Amino acid sequence: MKHLTRSLGNWACALLYLLATAAAGEIRLVDVTGHEVVLEAPAQRIVSLAPHITETLFAAGAGEKIVGTVASSDYPEAAKAIPQIGGYDRINRESLMAARPDLVLAWESGNGSEVIAGLRALGVTVYVSEVRELDQIAGSLRAFATLAGTAEAGHAAANAFDRRLATLRNTYSHRPPVTVFYQIWNSPILTLNGEHLISDVIRLCGGRNSFTDAIALVPKISLESILLRDPDVIVASGMGEEHPEWVDDWRRFPSLRAVQNQQLYFIPPSLLQRHSTRILDGAEQLCGFLEEARAGPAT
Repeated sequence: MKHLTRSLGNWACALLYLLATAAAGEIRLVDVTGHEVVLEAPAQRIVSLAPHITETLFAAGAGEKIVGTVASSDYPEAAKAIPQIGGYDRINRESLMAARPDLVLAWESGNGSEVIAGLRALGVTVYVSEVRELDQIAGSLRAFATLAGTAEAGHAAANAFDRRLATLRNTYSHRPPVTVFYQIWNSPILTLNGEHLISDVIRLCGGRNSFTDAIALVPKISLESILLRDPDVIVASGMGEEHPEWVDDWRRFPSLRAVQNQQLYFIPPSLLQRHSTRILDGAEQLCGFLEEARAGPAT
């Protein structure tokens, strides 16, 4: 039902996009919370409350309109020069208001409803996004471009993303299934459930998330549960761009299929854990790893 609701929301945004561009001046878009955002004209001063939103704005041709970002908004290079107003989970409201934004773009699950409601209570115009499926990234590009008045660039980027995604889907999604344990931290052991965007990447590559049935979006799990589910592949990400030492810690459990078959991998988190166009770079890596798993261990 969640997927259906969000898919319908994407269609609604597409329709509203057409209406917005057909009308002179005023822009109206409904965000994922059901809130209608109304702008008298395209936004000129935008604050981004998540690194992936910053990336998506640049991809949609609106990078020059960003007047505030949050920590870790480091891509593309030009994003590093934009003033930061805290982290995605600890917004400095005074700094945000000092930036005088005419639009704030928020991340539903990352910023949280309390922060979003607080900004709206201050009279700030907030558009909330949330990506749970790969197809929705193109929708974000189009929506952000509508709000920023950069329709040509946003459409071109969205169409290019759609084409690349279709190629990957046609190539890998029907390949023999491979079970994948995706680890984002080691102490405690954290993974992602089937509702998370990275699970959609795993499905794109013809894989199955070993913990797709977990209740929490980012569940804490036990070592015993991993040993019991015995995944074909273990993919670690972590919090930085360097290969974390704890990826190799799994070699202490030679009974695991992933260890026996030498299927332990690392993908930089900026390529999979940010909901931006670069996720397809990470997807290509993951799909390649799952192809190696299908081929069996190297001799």
